[in-house]
Amino acid sequence: MESELFQINAEMPWEDLGNGIKRQVFGHNDQIMLVKAKFEVGAIGTIHEHHHTQVTYVDSGVFEMTIGTEKRIIQQGDGFYVPPHTLHGCVCIAAGTLIDAFNPAREDFLP
Repeated sequence: MESELFQINAEMPWEDLGNGIKRQVFGHNDQIMLVKAKFEVGAIGTIHEHHHTQVTYVDSGVFEMTIGTEKRIIQQGDGFYVPPHTLHGCVCIAAGTLIDAFNPAREDFLP
């Protein structure tokens, strides 16, 4: 499945994941996907792993990010890389938005 050529923020729906996290799926095909994740203060991105390669940019906010055995405080302008099958998760310290790119696309994020 391939997305529309343009994704207009004001026209894109947010999926409420509960516990202070919302997700907005942007452009994608089978090989790549761009996703915005909005976190409220205290929201927890539960430690998890997946077979996808992930690269993330911190658009806003402050997060305590754990990747494998490393833990760092990251904020606007920072980013991180998660290799496939690596445990990772975060705690939101100041409300913000993460911009995630996945390869291949996260089929579990699609309706």
